[in-house]
Amino acid sequence: MTKQFGRYRTKIISALCTPLNEDESLNAESLVMHIEDQVQAGFAGLLVGGSMGLMQLLGDRTYRDLIEQGVRANNGRLEMLVGVGDTSFARTRDRIDYVQQFDIDGLVVLTPSWRKFSKDELVEYYSDLANHAEKPIYLYDLPGLTGVSIDIEIMRRLADHPNIAGIKCSGSWQGTRQLMSVMAERIRVIPAQPLIMDQLIRLGVEENLDGIYSIFPELTVKIIEAAEAEKWVEAEQLTHELSELLLVLIRYDVMPAALAILNARGIASATTPRPIKPLSKEKQQKLLQEPAIARHLGKFND
Repeated sequence: MTKQFGRYRTKIISALCTPLNEDESLNAESLVMHIEDQVQAGFAGLLVGGSMGLMQLLGDRTYRDLIEQGVRANNGRLEMLVGVGDTSFARTRDRIDYVQQFDIDGLVVLTPSWRKFSKDELVEYYSDLANHAEKPIYLYDLPGLTGVSIDIEIMRRLADHPNIAGIKCSGSWQGTRQLMSVMAERIRVIPAQPLIMDQLIRLGVEENLDGIYSIFPELTVKIIEAAEAEKWVEAEQLTHELSELLLVLIRYDVMPAALAILNARGIASATTPRPIKPLSKEKQQKLLQEPAIARHLGKFND
């Protein structure tokens, strides 16, 4: 990056949720509040329309509004990456054509998940998208969701493309670390490892991207500040607290649980994109009474 974003040496990129109205249109006011949380936290960047934002489940009008309103709310203050990866070359290309008219910094392309594509097919897919795009392309490796992994062999074949800028890695830390050791001088490798955030800062890893940061920005900042001050015991304890929160979200289903917590913080989202069901009122109440969640919300409300 030529422009420096964020307040800390550690560059946190937070993957945003997509607040919705009852009819699954964008709740623009809540999106603005959600983005302001990230700006005030001092984060370096946003991922809008990523897996946390459920881009593939949004209607076309809602997706377009999300990008337009998100760019306007951000106003160049944070690096802005936008999820465009769909199930085919043509569908992803069309999203790219719409998105790159705006002031954004990169296009994040999830591996297509309708079927398991071969390595040759994936290399051709990403190469052709990078040839077509005017904005930088970032690969998005999320094997737990898509069932397809972007391995070192694929990255070796793509890393020298002039318009492929990096990869967001949501697989194991071992795999990400191996990729960083082999490819870091050729391409930007962004890990998604909130459960070991303190350890990565101690290792000198400069970036981290995840959706949990957008839900709990205050706690994320405390981890950064403790780690950058080399208060390692405190940083470890705070990372454990973040891990507890994430495990609660996983137990309740991450996406609807995350939106329920944003609602509790005053960032309203009336529903989730179908067929994902929002938490029932009873389940929302139970979630908010979970000790880790109640403790954090109590601190936030204080």
